[in-house]
Amino acid sequence: MKSKTNQVIIIYIVISMFVAIVSHKLLAQYISDSNHQFYIFTKDILFIFLTGIIFKLILSKNDNRNISIFKKLKNTNDEIKESNEKYDIVAKATSDTIWDWKIQEDSFSWNKGIENVFGYTENEVGNSSKWWFDKIHPEDSIKMSIRLYSFIEQKTENWQDQYRFKCANNSYKYVLDRGFLLKDENGKAIRMIGAIQDITKQKEEEQRLKLLETVFTQSKDSIIITEANSFDGKIPNVIYANPAFFSMSGYEFEEISGRSADPFNSPNSDRNELEKLLSSIKNKQECLIETISLNKKREEYWVRFSMIPIYNSENELSHWISIQRDITDEKKQEKEKEQLIRELTQNNKDLKQFSYITSHNLRAPLSNLTGLLNLLEDIPVENQELKEILNGFNKSTHLLNDTINDLVKVIIIKDNPSIQKEAVLIKEIFENVFSQLNFQIELYKPIIKLNFEKVSIININKAYIESILLNLLTNAIKYKSESRKLKITITTREIDNTVVLIFTDNGIGIDLERNKDKVFGLYQRFHNYPDSKGLGLYLVKSQVETMGGTIEIESEVNKGTTFTLTFKNKQ
Repeated sequence: MKSKTNQVIIIYIVISMFVAIVSHKLLAQYISDSNHQFYIFTKDILFIFLTGIIFKLILSKNDNRNISIFKKLKNTNDEIKESNEKYDIVAKATSDTIWDWKIQEDSFSWNKGIENVFGYTENEVGNSSKWWFDKIHPEDSIKMSIRLYSFIEQKTENWQDQYRFKCANNSYKYVLDRGFLLKDENGKAIRMIGAIQDITKQKEEEQRLKLLETVFTQSKDSIIITEANSFDGKIPNVIYANPAFFSMSGYEFEEISGRSADPFNSPNSDRNELEKLLSSIKNKQECLIETISLNKKREEYWVRFSMIPIYNSENELSHWISIQRDITDEKKQEKEKEQLIRELTQNNKDLKQFSYITSHNLRAPLSNLTGLLNLLEDIPVENQELKEILNGFNKSTHLLNDTINDLVKVIIIKDNPSIQKEAVLIKEIFENVFSQLNFQIELYKPIIKLNFEKVSIININKAYIESILLNLLTNAIKYKSESRKLKITITTREIDNTVVLIFTDNGIGIDLERNKDKVFGLYQRFHNYPDSKGLGLYLVKSQVETMGGTIEIESEVNKGTTFTLTFKNKQ
């Protein structure tokens, strides 16, 4: 600045001297007095130097003022630059999205956070408040707008709100938005600067904690939180408990807070379970025990008591969570169940013994009766009334003998829960069955179709499967329709590890709507046939289930019946 001032003064003096010399040269033509000319020239030179000094003083003063202003501007620029640098650093450090809204012009500007946090490119970001409001979730937009404009009208300086802001990928993030309002000298809002912070994770964590709190408070199981450390061989002291605990134990929080929640306060508590629990606490291991406890009213109840260790981020034990369930009713039901099993077992033994007695002890008297009746057949009886009585007695004796034989068959099946199985050819089984029913087959000549292409070998008890198929074929022939030729179809197929045998006939069928629950019952008859005893299907079902299989029936009156037998086909 000073060198420029000196240059200006020198130029001024040089130019002024040049003008003065030229002027005196021209003036010398009109003034002949040399002394007078020298006086005028000296006066001009002094004036030039004097004005030069004055100009220098004036310019120096201006220079000093300009230097001061320049320094101030430089300091201000440095402060602004430093402030901008701090602003950028803070914005990066906090990951906040900074916005600047000139309210009167409705001009909006954003920092790079709008791209980093929400994924918008510079071309996608709008420069008005409308773009901002359009990105707010529809459920939050109206109430947020009302609160914002109400804040601007009230002309307070600080504002904050929470809402959901739309990202570039159409998802929403929860944000905390804070703003600062700038006003002119008349108090009119002219500008607002704010920072948007992504709080999605905090919100999700809040919702998760609220859900956990709901589970904690609404759980019907008693839940208590205890300290990490235990003293004097006791359960750690309680620091929190849910309402279910107070309902179960009858105690108030003040009565158990800071104390050990000892469930072994009954004379009937299991001390072995206590030792197990204390050992687990000492070793910082999860534990589950059952014992008898006392509530505040000194009433006993069974409790299933678990202790679960909770570790912090540094893998240090911080708390224990204990979950307690009142299992008094469960224990009562277990006792009742055990008693019922004992009674059923005993009843089953008694019934089996009765069956043996009935089937074996009655055989000798029946044999004697049958022998006597056979002898009476050789003796002529003249009395017609006596003859009818003897005939009725003979029929009743034979029926009783058949019943005893049926009972023996049932006992044999029921008394063999585990039977030997072997791999047998299904075709051979049917050949044996057909040979036993040769007379009926020749008499009625049914159409029989066999399809064993998909499965030809089955792992089963040979005697049982022959008995099953013999009963099914006998029933099919016995209950054939008189209006059409009897057709019987037998097929096999394999599903996963099972063999399915399907037996179908077109006989008179069974009304399952009325008799579905009785089909496989003992001595259940569905047709008025003289030789129908109602035993065949009961034996079939018993034999199938003894071999670990299942049987299902589908039937329709006057159309036919289908039996589906399923057996496991593993060796």
